[in-house]
Amino acid sequence: MKRRIFVPSILAALAAAVFSSGCSQKKTAAPAVAPVLVARAFETNVPVQIDPPPVGHVTPVSTVTIHSQIGGFISAVHFKEGSEVKSNALLFTIDPRPEQAVLARDQAQLTNVEIQFDREQKLFDQKLVSQDDFDTSKAAMDTLAATVQSDKLNLSFCEIRAPFDGVTGSLQFHEGNVVKAPDDTLVTINQIHPIYVEFAVPEQYLPEIQKQMRERTLKVSVTFENMTVPPPQGDLTFVDNSVDETTGTILLKATFPNEDDALWPGQFVQVTLTLSELTNAVVVPSQAVQTGQNGQFIYVVNADQTVEMRPVETGITFNNVTVVTKGLQAGETVVTDGQLRLVPKMKVTVKSSDSITNSPAN
Repeated sequence: MKRRIFVPSILAALAAAVFSSGCSQKKTAAPAVAPVLVARAFETNVPVQIDPPPVGHVTPVSTVTIHSQIGGFISAVHFKEGSEVKSNALLFTIDPRPEQAVLARDQAQLTNVEIQFDREQKLFDQKLVSQDDFDTSKAAMDTLAATVQSDKLNLSFCEIRAPFDGVTGSLQFHEGNVVKAPDDTLVTINQIHPIYVEFAVPEQYLPEIQKQMRERTLKVSVTFENMTVPPPQGDLTFVDNSVDETTGTILLKATFPNEDDALWPGQFVQVTLTLSELTNAVVVPSQAVQTGQNGQFIYVVNADQTVEMRPVETGITFNNVTVVTKGLQAGETVVTDGQLRLVPKMKVTVKSSDSITNSPAN
């Protein structure tokens, strides 16, 4: 029996196995050094805010629709629509001549009745007229005196004045138009110094909001599209007395001085409500925090340039940094990019460092 005929087959099989093993090793071999981006954990003060920031609606502190209390035609308009007006500023003049004529007539009648009453007084003192005649004369005088006072009041209504500082809307009636009292609306005025921002937050924040408001005034800031000024700053001044059963939210109002007119009635804004502040919190860039099967972890770079997979516990996130409440100390170096290539104890080379120089509270 010739056994040599099996040798080529055995050699071929061995060669294939070696080749296959070599290819497999090449596919699974990890690089000796992995390039990464890193940053240092540091301590800072971090504001605790409502997350995500709610959307708010700007509303005036007061809105009044101006009506005329007497009918007539408008003889003058004393402001430009859309302009700011001061409290008690003259807005409209209703033609006063009809009211002046009525006042003059009733004033003349009152003068005549007063003369008659003086006569009645003298006669009554001399017991020449009865008590009834005297009382009737006095009542006629008092009635006309009240009528004259009413005429003077109606004449004052010919001048329509602003009830407070505010901004006027569009004119509904112009000079020469006839207005009916009190149906016709002449103009609307909004008070915008100060101004409100209304917004709603989930009801789970209510206990913390109430707790913090008992201790201090909560600060609110807003931002909006195409903003060219610093974010307006205000105070939380109102918490509604009930939770909306439909949405599970509660309505809040913040008051803003609005001295620069940055906020305008009807505007939509993004609201930042600061509840409290974490002092000396350890923070890292948010991209450093990874999530695995056993929870959150961070790759920490040791002094020998090897990485350690460190389990951590995290808190809030603010301005792209995350608070680490357990598992990390300030000053330690963490990997912020390149984590997918890493395994524990692997050596790394730093391509560049992420630098965070400003406190998140700034």
